[in-house]
Amino acid sequence: MGTIRVPAWLGAAGIRRDKEEGDHATPAGLLILRRVLYRADRGAAPTCAVPREALAPADGWCDDPRHADYNTAVQLPHPGRHEELWRDDQLYDIIGVLGWNDDPVARGRGSAIFLHLATPGGGPTAGCIALERPALLQVLAAGLTAIGVPG
Repeated sequence: MGTIRVPAWLGAAGIRRDKEEGDHATPAGLLILRRVLYRADRGAAPTCAVPREALAPADGWCDDPRHADYNTAVQLPHPGRHEELWRDDQLYDIIGVLGWNDDPVARGRGSAIFLHLATPGGGPTAGCIALERPALLQVLAAGLTAIGVPG
């Protein structure tokens, strides 16, 4: 498979090998695409090489290092700090769940590292990788299974 180059936005604090929860950095390394989540009410399931699942309004992701569910998908309401995956904006209409700090999970090493849609006009993320919708659909349809983040 060849290389596809598209504009991407990374964490506001740049790239770090020593990623920590809340540091706003994108982790360096080979990030495996585990699965793709999508808003079925806002578009068809994207073509991709990994499992895909439709999101529901109660879907969330625990980003609380003190909670046993840290860095895993959860159902809302949830007692630990978490992100709501069903958002009013379009950022999480398509989410690639990237393999960071998930095998095994280490508390405080970063959570919810996603490949997701960029804000209108682009801009830094809280540590994820963001692409414009056409680019995200293009790389998923091309069979993306991992992203190498140099650092």
